Amino acid sequence: MVNLVDTFSEFKTGKNIDRPTMVRVLEDVFRTLIKKKYGSDENFDIIVNTTKGDLELWRVREIVPDGEVTDEQKEISITEARSFEEDYEIGEECYEQIHLIDFGRRAIMAARQTLISRILELEKDDIFNRYKERVGDMMNGEVNQILKRELLILDDATGYEVVLPKSEMIKGDYFRKGDNVKAVVKKVDVRNNNPVVVVSRTDNMFLERLMEQEVPEIEDGLITVKNIVRLPGERAKVAVESYDDRIDPVGACVGMKGSRIHGIVRELRNENIDIVNYTNNTVLFIQRSLTPAKITSIDLDMENKRASVYLKPDQVSLAIGRGGYNIKLASKLTGFEIDVYRDVEEFEIDDVDLDEFADEIEEWVIDEFKGIGCDTARSVLNLSTEELVRRTDLEQETVEDVIKILEAEFEEE
Repeated sequence: MVNLVDTFSEFKTGKNIDRPTMVRVLEDVFRTLIKKKYGSDENFDIIVNTTKGDLELWRVREIVPDGEVTDEQKEISITEARSFEEDYEIGEECYEQIHLIDFGRRAIMAARQTLISRILELEKDDIFNRYKERVGDMMNGEVNQILKRELLILDDATGYEVVLPKSEMIKGDYFRKGDNVKAVVKKVDVRNNNPVVVVSRTDNMFLERLMEQEVPEIEDGLITVKNIVRLPGERAKVAVESYDDRIDPVGACVGMKGSRIHGIVRELRNENIDIVNYTNNTVLFIQRSLTPAKITSIDLDMENKRASVYLKPDQVSLAIGRGGYNIKLASKLTGFEIDVYRDVEEFEIDDVDLDEFADEIEEWVIDEFKGIGCDTARSVLNLSTEELVRRTDLEQETVEDVIKILEAEFEEE
């Protein structure tokens, strides 16, 4: 016959359920059994031994003379009491041990299913609450299964299977079964009444946790991370501030010869990371955020949160960055919409806007040049072929063809 004690022993091992909670669940299950059989559980004691994984059920009734039993739930005759223990006397309490077999096979099976269900629910609640407290924390795990849209990873700390969606993976991430993975706990959902822990490698918190691991000053609170903005796998900007004037926050984060930042960059698949020294001076902060470009001047529109940034022609492409990543991240980091302008001392009246060549140069090619800050013929010709190829996604042959077209324009003039 199926024994509920065996079920308890089966589930008590390896479950992160505290002793009082487990005892309460077991008592509830057995009191339900008792109520169904005896109509009440008022005069029953349940003793649970969580160490051995067993329990005892005792029915307690007052011993009265034969023929004077008025409530069978609370009283027992002296003759019946002495059938359990010969030394009983009238007025004492009679302890009668109840055995599981007395409840019947069907009742035991139903109680067993209830017990299993209750314990599983407790475990689900425990997992949900534990991971809810770990949102934003780093986790390490091993790839257990690779699905079409996600990876299932066994958390080293708990053995629980967490989910790393493809959308939360960095461009260039490639994992095989058994590989070790670092990620940050992003959120805990409930699907089909089961907790689902979602982890991420693209969340800003992942980069912050990596920095805490590599930079002791951040872990110790001497340097604080004020803000992080990322285009995962491409570029990131991190604003840091030091509470100790003797500590250079940027230098501490980068490390000697880049020793600290290199480990983070490798983990992020060569993501380009700019460390920026935070300041309350908005102009200076915007200037720092546009590194490596050198700014000539900045005009602020505080009401509309816009900044007009003026640079030398050869600095415009650096400020914008390949694919516009640098200026996009600088805008997010500072909270200002940044507009970049070339600062020229003399207006070149013989310059021509690139859009004027739309009948000779394809529009997508013109957009490539505009993406690096070259929107006129002169701004393109001022750069070498090698530089143009390096900064754009254009082939050398295409760049050379464009240069010929632009040079021909000025030769005609």
